[in-house]
Parts: sequence; structure tokens; C-alpha cells
Amino acid sequence: MRYFFVILGIFGAEWKVKNDIEERMEEGRTKEKCGGFLLIRKHHNRGAFLNAGQDRRKVVVRLSVCLTAALTVLFLATLGNAGKGLLKWGLTFLLGGAYSNTYDRLVRKYVVDYVSFNVPFGLRKVIFNISDFCIMVGALLSVIGWEKQ
Repeated sequence: MRYFFVILGIFGAEWKVKNDIEERMEEGRTKEKCGGFLLIRKHHNRGAFLNAGQDRRKVVVRLSVCLTAALTVLFLATLGNAGKGLLKWGLTFLLGGAYSNTYDRLVRKYVVDYVSFNVPFGLRKVIFNISDFCIMVGALLSVIGWEKQ
């Protein structure tokens, strides 16, 4: 049951943050946080990671829905198995992020991204959201958890 609460928590927190960003931030404006290390700015991502596929939005939406559904089925299948805690937690984080970004793609018609890191080598231009980090951490935990089977 705790997995479902974490998924709901990720989705709910991200929904609130994205709504706040949408209401309070102007596109193109940047706020520095944590001594300038974090940059907060609103970006509407109409594709997938790094705007990939933004000119084929319907394909990106379908792929997002299909992958999220497949991960949901895998997650539900693991719940009945004893052990596999790392895999379950990985899928939990993956799904929390996937539900949030898929919701954005279906309802808003774009994903709200809002945080980047003030670092060199062009990474400053890459804008993320909490869901992206949950997906990355969840994918890593899922792979490690899968290998431990």
C-alpha cells in the first residue's frame, strides 16, 4: 500500500509545483536558487526528453501512454511477489514521474519543465522537472532490482 501512497505523493507534489510555475512564472524569466546553482524557469516541452519528437506530438503522447500502461502492469505483477523490494521501489518512482508527465501530455498538451543546473558544458540549457528525476532514479533502481532476481 505504501507504494501507492508514494506514487500519489509524487504525482500530487508535482501537480502542485507545475501549477505554481504555470501561474507565477513568466516564460523566459529565470530565478536563481541555492546560491545560483539551481535555475528556476518555465519551459513547455511539447516532445519527450530534450523536446525530442516535438513535431510528432501525437506519437509522443501515444508512446507515453503505452509505456506508462506497460509499467503499471509490470508493477502490479510484482506486488504479489515476496521480495523484489528494490524493483518495486524503482517502479514506484518511475510510475510517479510517468503518471505526472503523461497527465501533462494529455491535459496540458505539453510537459511543464522548470529546473536546471547552473553548470558549464551546455547542461545549463537542459530543463527538468521533479518527475524527470523520479523517472531517472526509478529506472536505475528498477534495473538494479531486476538484476537481483
